[in-house]
Amino acid sequence: MPDTRFDQYYRYDALSAVLHDYAARHPALLRLASIGTSHEGRAIWLATVTAFELGDDRDKPGFWIDGNIHAPELAGSSACLYFIHTLLEGYGRDADITRCLDTRVFYICPRVNPDGAEWALSEPPAIIRSGTRAYPYDEAPARGLIREDIDGDGRVLSMRIADPDGPWKISTQDPRLLVPREATESGGDYYRLLPEGRIENYDGALIHTPPPAQGLDFNRNFPAKWREEAEQTGAGPFPASEPEVHSVVRFIAAHPNICGGVAFHCYSGVLLRPLSYESDDALPAEDLWVYRKIGAQGTALTGYPAASAFHEFRYHPKDIITGALDDWLYEQQGVFAWTVEIWSPQREAGIGEYRYIDWYRDHPIEDDLKLLKWNDAALNGAGFVPWYPYDHPQLGRVELGGWDPLFTFWNPPPALLEKEIARFPQWLVWHALLSPQLEWHELSATALGNDTYLIRAVVRNSGWLPSNITQLALDKKRVRGLVCELDLPAGARLSQGEARIELGQLEGRALKPASTFGWAGGVSDPTRNRAKAEWLVQAAPGTVISVRARHPRAGAISRELILS
Repeated sequence: MPDTRFDQYYRYDALSAVLHDYAARHPALLRLASIGTSHEGRAIWLATVTAFELGDDRDKPGFWIDGNIHAPELAGSSACLYFIHTLLEGYGRDADITRCLDTRVFYICPRVNPDGAEWALSEPPAIIRSGTRAYPYDEAPARGLIREDIDGDGRVLSMRIADPDGPWKISTQDPRLLVPREATESGGDYYRLLPEGRIENYDGALIHTPPPAQGLDFNRNFPAKWREEAEQTGAGPFPASEPEVHSVVRFIAAHPNICGGVAFHCYSGVLLRPLSYESDDALPAEDLWVYRKIGAQGTALTGYPAASAFHEFRYHPKDIITGALDDWLYEQQGVFAWTVEIWSPQREAGIGEYRYIDWYRDHPIEDDLKLLKWNDAALNGAGFVPWYPYDHPQLGRVELGGWDPLFTFWNPPPALLEKEIARFPQWLVWHALLSPQLEWHELSATALGNDTYLIRAVVRNSGWLPSNITQLALDKKRVRGLVCELDLPAGARLSQGEARIELGQLEGRALKPASTFGWAGGVSDPTRNRAKAEWLVQAAPGTVISVRARHPRAGAISRELILS
């Protein structure tokens, strides 16, 4: 397999070949496995990336990364591949990457939705939201517009139809551009705008746009605040009902060492944080403070603003989103998680800061003109297809054209892909290095006489985050505390203490103040990042005993002591 290229989007077989090639060339750093099978029978690949010679992946703090859960959001897969490539190339060369893979593990699922992505990359593309399974009904719509490539040119564009009741008119500033008709305007040439496609059972008068036959949305199928279809479109018949989502949920639930996560989506150029369904006021203040710190660093390293999904990324001000992966990771797993919306054509066109989804409801015509200018200069006109006549089998003479969205709006054009996805590796490594990390502060055996020894173990968390990760996890008991264990060989006896001691959670540095002087008279730094266990053991000199400390998220460490 040749070196991976990041100026193209990979279909399933090619993506699989790239991942298997990585695993074959870097067996000490990457292991590839399938965590499940899609609706159409494709393996859902997961790359476990760590320095395996320095410990099993489950004994290290972990970080989850995935992409392409939505069918046409292909840049998510590319971002995952690029990150894997960066880790493998950077190990032994880049200090942060090396330290990260020595002490942490990444679980990377580049394509959660292989079926939907394959549809999007087919020729012509078939664009759906997520899964290819028919839902909520088995049969296709009986009537209405079916979106497809009707003229066979390999693109699915838009249709503009002359109509005296149409809400659009041609701009006087650029004839390619349709602008809203004024509220009281009449007597001009107006147009109706529809997706390119055929009309099933057309009656000559009414054009319906039925919901797609494939109505699932995998990012509404996760267990967090899951709601039924009547309340949340695309949610599926029950939480994690879809094999793709079930595979992700099962894997993450079986790996309590996962301390955080990032899901790559497209598009808007923003780092989104939970909750999607409740105000920031619902979060513990400590978690909101940490989220803001992580987001600020994310902005500094990626150039993307950090935003609240609830407050700044609502599809409708009266609606909420439930069943999303990042909400499930935070609310039920108790870790900090993000959704990264890759790519912003608006920013590329020089529009600057804009209000994401709100921009599509209302923006000045100058923004559209900037986008067309960007298309002409940066994309050589490939993003916007000038309107051309077409004899539609049901509607007669129409015009086809407009934005070709798959590699203009939804994903970066291939030539701009690598530049866009290169924004993320440094932030992902930094984010993983925030995780708690168990280390020995002290481990000793002191002879007390009469073959009696005091075994003393002091463990510390050297990481920035506490061992529980979030305050929510602590409040809702989402994670077990630190456990220290003593393993004695035959002939040795524990005379005081318990072989297994539970020591609770260890603080990190995340919530330390920014000033050395506080309102209450000063800053105090007690050693709450440490815990101590002691045992009295009776054994002969020369006996070898082992001590192990483990925490579901902070890792596992062990060491042998020789009594003398």
